[in-house]
Amino acid sequence: MSADAVVVGAGLAGLTAGVRLAEAGLRTTLVGKGPGAMHLAPATIDVLGYAPDLVERPAAALPSFVAERPDHPYARLSADTVASSAEWLSAHVPPLAYVGTLEENYLLPTAVGVPKPSAFVPEAMAAGDLRSGGRFAFAGLRALKDFYPALLADNLSQAKLPTGVTVDARAVHLSDPGTEADVSPLGYARMFEDREFRSVVAAELLPRLEPGESVGFPSVLGLHEHRTTWLDLQDRLGRPVFEVPTLPPSVAGIRLFHALRDAFLAAGGRLLIGSTAAGAETKDGVVTHVVIQTAAARPTPIEARWFVLATGGFAEGAIFLDSYGEVHESVFGLGVSGVPAAGEPRFVPRYFDDQPMGRAGIAVDERLRPLDADGNVAFRNLFTAGAALGGAEPWRELSGNGLALASGFAVASAIVEWAS
Repeated sequence: MSADAVVVGAGLAGLTAGVRLAEAGLRTTLVGKGPGAMHLAPATIDVLGYAPDLVERPAAALPSFVAERPDHPYARLSADTVASSAEWLSAHVPPLAYVGTLEENYLLPTAVGVPKPSAFVPEAMAAGDLRSGGRFAFAGLRALKDFYPALLADNLSQAKLPTGVTVDARAVHLSDPGTEADVSPLGYARMFEDREFRSVVAAELLPRLEPGESVGFPSVLGLHEHRTTWLDLQDRLGRPVFEVPTLPPSVAGIRLFHALRDAFLAAGGRLLIGSTAAGAETKDGVVTHVVIQTAAARPTPIEARWFVLATGGFAEGAIFLDSYGEVHESVFGLGVSGVPAAGEPRFVPRYFDDQPMGRAGIAVDERLRPLDADGNVAFRNLFTAGAALGGAEPWRELSGNGLALASGFAVASAIVEWAS
């Protein structure tokens, strides 16, 4: 089996790189154990939310943020690259219609009522922006057990917003006639695609709304017909409607995965989901093959000219700590930077404290090629994107999807430039 380029990892970074490479005319194979973390996370593109204080304007904050953290992946990614990657994403997932800029973060409510900064958001979430305050009614669906609108509304009403404005939020519980006792977010997403179900929901909700209220629903407003579903509810209720991200599975994240997967296949890419990259073959400073393994077949080598590592970090098992205390990257055997020296603590007891291993990952050059222990390029034709990159704490910075998108975009640009 052969290709021009092989991308290992089917998350946001891997799919972004894969779509761009395939659209550039390169024969591209994307290998993934599963759909990556997009099924677990909201589809917002968080570029920089905390540094460590709340970031209101990412474009203004990034230069000093990078200057203080020269090993951070953003030190290899310009603000123009981040902005261009977001524009590219919006053009490739038109049903989600991303809005936003690097000039100012949105502040969106989470499922527990905490304002969360995000630079680029699906249009169906934008009306939940809290920067100007306002009045909000959050619709609770009886059979959706992991969404508590009263908790959300109470916390949001007490939240301190940077602009000093206030939020008036309340919960409206709906009866959901005809539903089962327990419905998953995906189950509700399919139900909301039924016009009759939307009609019943709107008929119950509309007379209970107050003037000036925008309406927040859990992020279950359709899966394959999301935009139609969302716009129809706005028309029926006669006011702004927005989605609030839910606990996993994330319907918004699944929509994003489906849109990028479809774009990759439409561009002629070959997608191998359910396949594990079990190792690689190298020669004279280049990678020649990736070896993939499935449950039903023998190990299969895939030959290519370029390779992209987008398998994730510790959470995904792509970087792991063995029983001897050694840290490894699982496919190419790359060195991992940011690991405390022998005898130094690697973790501390309090989860939310700074973890010594928190920024461990793959060190890269300006083209996002991995470096060895001496600071030299490990393999000339291997590039790294996403959560495998060292130097960042995405959960603390709120930078995860921004880094994944921009780095996937950047490695594809580097390969396309090389190929031309």
